[in-house]
Formats: sequence, C-alpha cells, structure tokens
Amino acid sequence: MDLETIRAFIEVAGGLTVTETAERTHRTQPAVSRALARLEREVGTPLFQRVGRGLVLTPAGRELVRHAHDTLEAYERGIRSVQDSTTPDGGFVPLAFLHTLGTWLVPELIRDFRAERPHVRFDLRQHGDAGLVEDLMGGVVDLAVTGDRPRLAAVESRRLFLEPLRLVVPPDHRLATRRTARLADVADEQFIVLKPGFSLRVVTEELCAQVGFAPRIGFEGEEVETLRGLVSAGLGVALLPEPRGSAAPIAPSLKVTDVRASREIGLAWIKDRRLPPASEHFREHALRTSRKIHVTDA
Repeated sequence: MDLETIRAFIEVAGGLTVTETAERTHRTQPAVSRALARLEREVGTPLFQRVGRGLVLTPAGRELVRHAHDTLEAYERGIRSVQDSTTPDGGFVPLAFLHTLGTWLVPELIRDFRAERPHVRFDLRQHGDAGLVEDLMGGVVDLAVTGDRPRLAAVESRRLFLEPLRLVVPPDHRLATRRTARLADVADEQFIVLKPGFSLRVVTEELCAQVGFAPRIGFEGEEVETLRGLVSAGLGVALLPEPRGSAAPIAPSLKVTDVRASREIGLAWIKDRRLPPASEHFREHALRTSRKIHVTDA
C-alpha cells in the first residue's frame, strides 16, 4: 500500500467521489479506481459499498480508515522531524488556541520564541475547546492552548496560569458604578454565555452553582467579544475574561467576591505522540514562560 493510495482511500472515505478524488490528487479517475481495487485485494475484503451513485464505507473500511489516518500522520510527522533536524533554527509548529488568547498570549509567546528561533513557521488555528481537542486528536496540530485541561486519557496537559473572570454588566446596570460585586447579586438576571463545547460555558455554570443558582440563559454565542457587545447593549450579564491587547472594554467589569472566578489556561498535547523538534522547543518555551506570566485580579 503506497501513500498515494492511502490518501485516495481517505479522500473517498471522507465523502468525495472517485472523480473528485482524482482531480484533487492529480490522477486519472481510472488510476484511482484501480488503486482502491488493489487496496481491497490486499486487505482481502470490500472496503466500500455503492449506495445510489456514491460509495460508503463497509465495517472493514471504517476500521481501516482510522489506521490509514494514523499512518499518514506518522509519515508526515516523520518528514517534518527530518526537515527540522536538518534546519535546527527552522521547523514548523501547528498550534491551536482559544479565540480570546489570540489578542495577547499567543502573539506574545510566538514573538518571544521567534526572537531565538526566527525561522520557525507557525500554522495557527482558533477554536472553542471542543475544536481544539478535535484538532489535537486528529493530528491537525501538535499543541493546543486550552481554556480547560482536556480530561482524556490520550491527552497530556499542563497549567499555564489562572485567568481571572469578571462580572460584566450593562453600562446602565444598577451595579455598573461599583468595582466589586457578588455573583449572587445577579442570580435573577439573564446571562449571556458561550454555546456548549466551550469551557467558559462550563465554568460559568459551575461558578453559579457554587453560590446556589443556575444561570438563566438568554443568549448563546461563539465569541467572547460578541458576548461583551450583547452585555453592553443591555441584553444581560456575563462572566468574561478581561479584554487584553488592543481590545478596549465596552462594558463595566467587576471583580467577583463571593466565589473565586477564574478559568485555567493550559497547554495540551497527545501523550504518546513524539513532537517534532520545533514543536517540542515551543512547548518548553510556553511552559517556561508561563511561570513569568502575571495576570492580576486586583
């Protein structure tokens, strides 16, 4: 089984037609069909069955596709590792991170890292927490900066720091002129939260539960700054991190006094997957730098 056949098998398994796969892999349609037929002969059982005009995986095909992904990822990591070893100051780091960390933490980590290794390239992806784990488990990225350390046996992670969360209220809110407030003070109000799949949603619900209530959800979003804008428009309250970098606050934010309001920012990777040199160096840099990060909760 050659790599081009593996790639073709994965493409068709993912829903492309043989013709579309041929175009994407710059091969003829008969060549792709023959390659898939050879693969089925090598395996000794059909991998696809025709449904209408398309092909769907058989149970054997579903089993093989998982290993095919692993094989292709191992090969590509090997190529990267060789390239990194022959260019010690270069390399490539695929990194995923939370949207909110793209305004300050990730740029700062990369800037300081590239001061020592200016030729290292980065492939950056922004997601919510569920997307970070999906990219990590799928081999799309080597490292992920998360808002909550994933609780998966295959994933290893380390805390970078605790990020304080503030109670954000509309400008004309009864608490808007105060610097502090209890979370219990807004127990009867409408909350604006991130959609399920984001760790900040879980943290918000857990903190509210600690002071004895379940938040009444009014709006759900996918961007922290969108939530901040909705709060500013008077549509509810929210627990959000302080804006950093170029972001300017558009709604009053108050320190919470009746519960420790914070979320854990961590760095995660696959436990048994050896990182290529550039990614390993960046992991060490991020963990080392995290000890110097000071996020105030004053």
